[in-house]
Amino acid sequence: MILVDIDAETGLVVAKAVGEVTASDYEQALVPGLEAAIGDHGPVRMLYWFGPEFEGFSPGAVWADARLGLDHMKDIARIAVVTDNAVISAMVAGVGIFMPMPVRVFDEARIGEANRWLLAAD
Repeated sequence: MILVDIDAETGLVVAKAVGEVTASDYEQALVPGLEAAIGDHGPVRMLYWFGPEFEGFSPGAVWADARLGLDHMKDIARIAVVTDNAVISAMVAGVGIFMPMPVRVFDEARIGEANRWLLAAD
C-alpha cells in the first residue's frame, strides 16, 4: 500500500510504501493525491519513502510507477527517495539521471535532510 500525505501549506507530497505496493495503490492513492496537490500548488516536490515495512512491488506497480513519472514529468519539481534498500537506491540513481527534475536518494537516517532539500529554495 501507499500512504499519501500532502502538506497543505507547502504542497509537499509524502508517499510512504508499506507492505507490497500494487498498481491499484497508484490508481487509488498516489495519483489522486499527487494530482490534487498539483492542482492546488502547481509543480510539487515529492518524498517517496521506502521504510522497513516495504516488501516490494507487484509487476503492475512497476508499470504504474513508470506511467506516473511519464504523465507528470513536468508537474514534479524535485523528488527525494528515502530508503535503506540498496536495490531501490541503485535503480533510482540510475533512472534519476534521465529525469528532468533533480532526484536524490537519502538513507533513512537522513530523512530530515531529505525534507530540508525538498523545501529549499531553488
